[in-house]
Amino acid sequence: MAGQEDQTRLERAQAIGLFRYMLIREAADPTLSRRQRGAMVRQLAAMTHVDPDGRAVRITRWTLDRWIYEWRRAGFEALVPSPRQSRPRTPQEFMDLAAALKKENPSRSAAQIRRIIGAQRGWAPDERTIQRMLVREGLNALNSPPVAPAVFGRFEADAPNELWTGDALHGPMVQGRKTYLFAFLDDHSRAIMGHRWGFAEDTVRLAAALRPALAARGVPRYIYVDNGSAFVDSWLLRACAKLGIKLVHSTPGRPQGRGKIERFFRTVNSEFVVEIASGDGQAGRQIDSLLEMNRLFTAWTENVYHRRVHSETGAAPLARWMNGHPLIVPNPADLAEAFRWSEHRTVSRTALVSLHGNRYQVDPLLVGQRVELVFDPFDLSFLRVRANGQDAGTALPFQVSRHSHPKARPETPAEEPRPTTGIDYLGLIDTAHRAELADKVNYAALGEPMPDAVDLTDLTEG
Repeated sequence: MAGQEDQTRLERAQAIGLFRYMLIREAADPTLSRRQRGAMVRQLAAMTHVDPDGRAVRITRWTLDRWIYEWRRAGFEALVPSPRQSRPRTPQEFMDLAAALKKENPSRSAAQIRRIIGAQRGWAPDERTIQRMLVREGLNALNSPPVAPAVFGRFEADAPNELWTGDALHGPMVQGRKTYLFAFLDDHSRAIMGHRWGFAEDTVRLAAALRPALAARGVPRYIYVDNGSAFVDSWLLRACAKLGIKLVHSTPGRPQGRGKIERFFRTVNSEFVVEIASGDGQAGRQIDSLLEMNRLFTAWTENVYHRRVHSETGAAPLARWMNGHPLIVPNPADLAEAFRWSEHRTVSRTALVSLHGNRYQVDPLLVGQRVELVFDPFDLSFLRVRANGQDAGTALPFQVSRHSHPKARPETPAEEPRPTTGIDYLGLIDTAHRAELADKVNYAALGEPMPDAVDLTDLTEG
């Protein structure tokens, strides 16, 4: 067994040496001038390479220059690292569990497997150890992640709430229906300002993500979105105009500026979605409802994503966002007004207006005029009327058969099978999240109930 392990280490060391040689072989050509070699090394340092472990890596100019020097000094053998002579110190049971987690769900990355083991056992091998084991056992090829696409440039907002980027992610099937995630990311901190999973990629689900974000996180200066139907709806334009937000749409076919939220969505897929059971037999948590989906996602966002140091900013997203300037939180009345919808109608000769099959009575002085009807899409029993930009009273229901806007259809989930087996990573995070919330409540300080408290059940008797 020991001889086999030594042979494996030797083969890996040779593979690393070959990888290094393949990178520098052209730049090490002695016929090149220093200028030519420098340009070639800079080009190599700017590229992404796939190392012997199957990972996408970047090599610094200093490292490439050192490899060239070592090759010139002692040839290929100088590029081969010394095989480790010590026996593995990671308990075999952890490696067996890591292999089982990968086989159970091939979409899991080595980093995700490490998180699951750490949440379950309290300790886990480092990511590189798990990755080497997956390569050695031939498990890494089960679902190799693609190399990240090239970026088009670098930009970062100077302060929190200067720029939010919004987008939608196509998610897994829940209760036999496809799900969609709307999310808004703060460009400066990479914190998630608002999010919502739903069964439709429409303005209602978009509002469910954006409205709580504005109420809790404040009003951004800009919101940057794509040209999807939900993001070009007149409702969003009206809401942003009411709150003084500049809405910017990206140019079709040009992804500049969208890299941060796309990177976040890749994290969502690799850490959250991967742990949800799918219809093709993939192991994971069986989601029973959208309510559970959103609750688990909130727990993951607040306890994992927001607290982990971001690789680009060097700070945890939520901590960096909270270090910003004072927030501008909208007045609740202004926020409610901004999230109402509006449509224009012409008042009939009988002082009636129609809206989606309903008819309403308005001021007779408005007969023949084009008016704006402002309403809550979930409650068509009450409409405000505006004429020439001025308030013109309310529209009284005359004949109402529809009580909500056609786009504001409810999400009615169907029955779903119960969970099967395996480690429930999202459940562990949810439990930790609940425990932390409970710790913040000082039950001892609440005292005894007031002696004159009224039992509400007494009010219902008789």
